[in-house]
Amino acid sequence: MNFLRGVMGGQSAGPQHTEAETIQKLCDRVASSTLLDDRRNAVRALKSLSKKYRLEVGIQAMEHLIHVLQTDRSDSEIIAYALDTLYNIISNDEEEEVEENSTRPSEDLGSQFTEIFIKQPENVTLLLSLLEEFDFHVRWPGVRLLTSLLKQLGPPVQQIVLVSPMGVSRLMDLLADSREIIRNDGVLLLQALTRSNGAIQKIVAFENAFERLLDIITEEGNSDGGIVVEDCLILLQNLLKNNNSNQNFFKEGSYIQRMKPWFEVGDENSGWSAQKVTNLHLMLQLVRVLVSPTNPPGATSSCQKAMFQCGLLQQLCTILMATGIPADILTETINTVSEVIRGCQVNQDYFASVNAPSNPPRPAIVVLLMSMVNERQPFVLRCAVLYCFQCFLYKNQKGQGEIVATLLPSTIDATGNSVSAGQLLCGGLFSTDSLSNWCAAVALAHALQGNATQKEQLLRVQLATSIGNPPVSLLQQCTNILSQGSKIQTRVGLLMLLCTWLSNCPIAVTHFLHNSANVPFLTGQIAENLGEEEQLVQGLCALLLGISIYFNDNSLENYMKEKLKQLIEKRIGKENFIEKLGFISKHELYSRASQKPQPNFPSPEYMIFDHEFTKLVKELEGVITKAIYKSSEEDKKEEEVKKTLEQHDNIVTHYKNMIREQDLQLEELKQQVSTLRCQNEQLQTAVTQQASQIQQHKDQYNLLKVQLGKDNHHQGSHSDGAQVNGIQPEEISRLREEIEELKSHQGLLQSQLAEKDSLIENLAKSVPVQGESENVIAAKTTDVEGRLSALLQETKELKNEIKALSEEKTAIKKQLDSSNSTIAILQTEKDKLDVEVTDSKKEQDDLLVLLADQDQKILSLKSKLKDLGHPVEEEDESGDQEDEDDEMDDGDKDQDI
Repeated sequence: MNFLRGVMGGQSAGPQHTEAETIQKLCDRVASSTLLDDRRNAVRALKSLSKKYRLEVGIQAMEHLIHVLQTDRSDSEIIAYALDTLYNIISNDEEEEVEENSTRPSEDLGSQFTEIFIKQPENVTLLLSLLEEFDFHVRWPGVRLLTSLLKQLGPPVQQIVLVSPMGVSRLMDLLADSREIIRNDGVLLLQALTRSNGAIQKIVAFENAFERLLDIITEEGNSDGGIVVEDCLILLQNLLKNNNSNQNFFKEGSYIQRMKPWFEVGDENSGWSAQKVTNLHLMLQLVRVLVSPTNPPGATSSCQKAMFQCGLLQQLCTILMATGIPADILTETINTVSEVIRGCQVNQDYFASVNAPSNPPRPAIVVLLMSMVNERQPFVLRCAVLYCFQCFLYKNQKGQGEIVATLLPSTIDATGNSVSAGQLLCGGLFSTDSLSNWCAAVALAHALQGNATQKEQLLRVQLATSIGNPPVSLLQQCTNILSQGSKIQTRVGLLMLLCTWLSNCPIAVTHFLHNSANVPFLTGQIAENLGEEEQLVQGLCALLLGISIYFNDNSLENYMKEKLKQLIEKRIGKENFIEKLGFISKHELYSRASQKPQPNFPSPEYMIFDHEFTKLVKELEGVITKAIYKSSEEDKKEEEVKKTLEQHDNIVTHYKNMIREQDLQLEELKQQVSTLRCQNEQLQTAVTQQASQIQQHKDQYNLLKVQLGKDNHHQGSHSDGAQVNGIQPEEISRLREEIEELKSHQGLLQSQLAEKDSLIENLAKSVPVQGESENVIAAKTTDVEGRLSALLQETKELKNEIKALSEEKTAIKKQLDSSNSTIAILQTEKDKLDVEVTDSKKEQDDLLVLLADQDQKILSLKSKLKDLGHPVEEEDESGDQEDEDDEMDDGDKDQDI
């Protein structure tokens, strides 16, 4: 107590050097005292000074404190004081006071003391071993200290833990601790441990982290839970983000199914605390981690399918259409649904079927598009809806067709009772809000992306501009708005739509060029020297004009490729045109849009480029540049090459069709051969069975012949049977020979079919390829036709062979029927013999009975003779007995028979 009073008095008394002396004395006491109580009191005093005098305690006491951890492990109290003191020295908690006269920031102190501590890796290993202690006063400060070390210098501490035997496993045990404070701080420790370290992330996942964390989230009440749920979700993100191995492990472990209850939030207006919003936001982000467009396509696809199968997508769509959902949660839910359906046909089809709970019900797509073109809605929400629409149409030609169909005259609702997706897009495209113009243009461009059919269909769309005026096409209306000098954002959106529409669609190019005002407008825009703000529009106009040249089919005489290039050279200059074209990819916002599919802009003025459009620019910029510099002769050669290639394609298609027909015929022949082979096998089996039955009948008949050989009547019957049976082997032999002949025919048939397959392969190889000369093509064509003629002749002969084979099969069937008839006759004879044998046995039995009576009488008589004194010869008796025995033996044999 006196020692503590001195320390406390020193704290409030003299100048700072007095405290340094006090700390030095305490350190000496820790190092030299032999009594555990003295050392414990000294460490406790150092703990009390460590927050205010962090620098002095750290410099003088760290080595002694580490020594205490090594030597005094048996006393949990001194270990707890030492760990707390080290934590105060190393951590940078905001509530801690920085030493008054120190010129170093608190962060620098923490990292420097951490560097000193981990300079000896065994110090971290020692700390890991202390975490195995179950004592709360040791384990909890140990967790806090290791967490602080990881926050200060994560990578080197992570490496030490990684190479430490069972290091990660020891830390995973913290999640199973029954004391919530240790379990919760263990989650924070694992957060710091797994940050940006894939190897540790895999080990933690392998140690059953997913199961434990999901259990904790469930126990804490899912989205209604507290900050512990938030910490668990952050740790799950650490384990899964950019870690394909863990993502696959999470999916294969059926953990996606356990995420569904997280989103059962209802649509009530109350109950949305700040913590619940945070939790649900993290849960949605976790779903997006699993289906991110940056993941490998196969992994994303499998997770998307699992989310549909377990009902997770359906649950998210329920939130999407519910009322009372906070705006930021609704926005993130839209983004999450977007990536769950992106590129997955099953999920896209389901999303198309979702209806909002309105009266009458409206498709979810229509409800979302209403928000996108409504300028009163929050900007981030409108971006999310655009992303959702883009993901719905991504690689979804069916969905693209459904959207474009809502613009066509035959599908428009004449009553006006319902609004369609197409009407909303047109409304947004021509509204006074430039952001709506841009979003609608980009959305409509995605309905055309990579779909030539829908590009042609959209050309049919007619718009009524005003009463009394004829309708104009949608294509024409877009160019009309361009020429009116609207806002840059509107013009950029329309130009991106037109470039997407015209690319890879010569018919659309022809429609665009048919309006005589379009080309002069584009050349005028490109030729002018405008400010930096207009340079992007100039670049897009150059791209549109370049597309009109590159995909031009020369169907309009005034706007053929060569004439358009001459126009560019005369009014703009080729070099100037290429320079203006380069303005697009050099724009500061171009690279930003090219990185991720999601339209993520800090504010509306940054909403310039679409991700898919940047891909189109990258694809077309080079080919347009080459097309501009090509001469007319090169163009003609290119056209000739294209025509030659088309001719080649037609020839190849023709022969492919012929080969396809031959393949069908071959398949039919193979099926016939297979059927015949099967029938032959059945016939062979039947013949074998008949031969076996005949042999059995033959054996039975021979046995009867032996037994009844002395009977003349039986002998006569046997003679008849032998005559029949003597004919049968010859018939069977002949049948077998015919079957062997049939097998040889089958072998011949198979060889002919093999030759035919070989001919067809040679035929396929002989089809002309692109770039061969006309003479070679003609020669190959003649050769192919000759081979095809021979092949058809061989096929005809092969069919004749099969017909003959079928006739032989019919003959064999008739012979088998004759054989069956012979067998039936033989069976009848056998039945007769069986009856005769039965009658014979009956007669023998009667004789045996008579013989037995006679023997009995003879024995009685002999007995009487002996009684009367007449001699009886034993030899006769024995002989009689032997005769009797012989007769009995014969009787037994007959009985056996």
